[in-house]
Amino acid sequence: MVEKSIDRSRDRSQAVSQLNSNEQLKAGSRYLRGSISEGLEDRSTRAVSHDDTLLMKFHGIYMQDDRDQRAERQRRKLEPNHQFMVRLRLPGGIASTGQWLGLDALARRFAERGLRITTRQTIQLHGIRKPQLRACMQAIRDIGLDTIAACGDDSRGVICGFNPSSANVQREVASLARQTSQLLIPKTGAYREIWYGENPPYREQNEDPHYGETYLPRKFKVGYALPPSNDIDVYGQDLGFIAIADGDDLQGFNVVVGGGMGQLDTRDDSYPRLAELIGYVAAERAPDLALTIMGIQRDYGDRVDRHRARFKYTLDRLGMDNFNALLQERWGEALAPAKPYHFTHNGDRPGWQQDSEGLWHATLNIANGRVDGALQDQLQGFAQSFPGYIKLTTNQNLILAGIEPDLVETVQWRLDDLGLLPRLSATLQSAYSMACVALPTCGLAMAESERIMPELLQRFESTKARHGLDEVPITLRITGCPNGCARPYIAEIALTGRAPGLYNLYLGGGFHGERLNRLHASNVSIDQCFALIEPLLARFAAERNGSEHFGDFLLRSGLTTAIKHGSDPQRMIPVVEDKP
Repeated sequence: MVEKSIDRSRDRSQAVSQLNSNEQLKAGSRYLRGSISEGLEDRSTRAVSHDDTLLMKFHGIYMQDDRDQRAERQRRKLEPNHQFMVRLRLPGGIASTGQWLGLDALARRFAERGLRITTRQTIQLHGIRKPQLRACMQAIRDIGLDTIAACGDDSRGVICGFNPSSANVQREVASLARQTSQLLIPKTGAYREIWYGENPPYREQNEDPHYGETYLPRKFKVGYALPPSNDIDVYGQDLGFIAIADGDDLQGFNVVVGGGMGQLDTRDDSYPRLAELIGYVAAERAPDLALTIMGIQRDYGDRVDRHRARFKYTLDRLGMDNFNALLQERWGEALAPAKPYHFTHNGDRPGWQQDSEGLWHATLNIANGRVDGALQDQLQGFAQSFPGYIKLTTNQNLILAGIEPDLVETVQWRLDDLGLLPRLSATLQSAYSMACVALPTCGLAMAESERIMPELLQRFESTKARHGLDEVPITLRITGCPNGCARPYIAEIALTGRAPGLYNLYLGGGFHGERLNRLHASNVSIDQCFALIEPLLARFAAERNGSEHFGDFLLRSGLTTAIKHGSDPQRMIPVVEDKP
């Protein structure tokens, strides 16, 4: 048997005491119950226990505090200003207008910072207080949504790209994304018990048959891409499905495995990785294949060293030949050979698009995905009479979808009346730029990201304009730490936070998300980043070949080097050794 011939990093019967602390916590949590219910009732603190904060992630909830207030509250001997972020499970990013209005209403009732569209095309609510958590979760249920597995060591929300050239293919792939999400979520009764007050029977054994009592070693991300658009960055997914269609007929999917964007700058054995193409599967079998591959990660992922627990490291430890043999054994047959495909763009197309069935879709630019203040009011007013549905994108924008041709003019007028029309024609560069949340609420952030993105984007657009590059899209991403939530390591230009005001600058990723970038300079300020980037943009403008992309130009010109694997030591050797 192939499974017996592979040297596993751990045996599933390994004593719990030998595993890392997160694994021990999960094993003793009674399928994610812990003491969450008791902690919610404790009025002596705004927080819950450390162990329960980890378990609540599986329920889609993070405990945070306002880091802008942390030092002052500590000086006054007050506990941190604890609050909670609630992330929804929204497969494919699709919501009805009724659900959008429901989300708007509960954000106004429970959250302190409106709605935020995430890089995995769902919604986060920030600033919810502990006494309101149960009511908030029940309000989410009442509009037909939930938050299970939006965080935690499980299959995260399944994402799905957007390509209106075939409405039928788009519809089928979106349906498969929903099926995959439903198949892969935890089945524990803890969620309904804690948040809805239900009393499902507790089964000490096998309550979560696909996961077991320790669930996955780390998060597992699944995405569906629809060529020619790679708007979901499919090579950054643990498991990616690339749609193969014949006109309006969905045939199946090419399968890629092992992508992941996170890294720790403090460990040489920590790196981002691009997913690898392993074969082709018929369309209707994709959800079951996802379950099979997730099961391999469940059984072979590292449960001792949590920093090496992602699927990308599992594959590198097993080796792709061994993984493919193991997959064939569990799946019952080898995957078919991959079929030809190509990507032509990354990011969201702004403005109006018509699909193959005549329906129209309009992309609204939402800076950093933040919907609050006047914009929240505008979208609330619009949704009250909108005849289509809402689709969120992995680039944090919002698509008004499914508009009948005879209603386009009415929708256009309504957008104009509410002041939303300019968002249909946002700048080209904004469609290819992204920032993570970072400060003040993310506990991992070391530098600013979302709050400085508007100024950074404006400055970058001005710099491009000076060199006649206004209409040339360049993927630009910034994160407050190295963990990669905004998928920085495949961008043509990326900044990752190192300390307040300091960043690592990476250059040379593939415009279609198909190539990793390389560290260009470390621990540099925003001003220093621009001092390094501008001469390269000047050369790009002067020496560009036709429609060549910036990352490709840097590679062709020898200004960076091709990185075949994230573990390549060259990737983290700065091209510029000293600060400018």
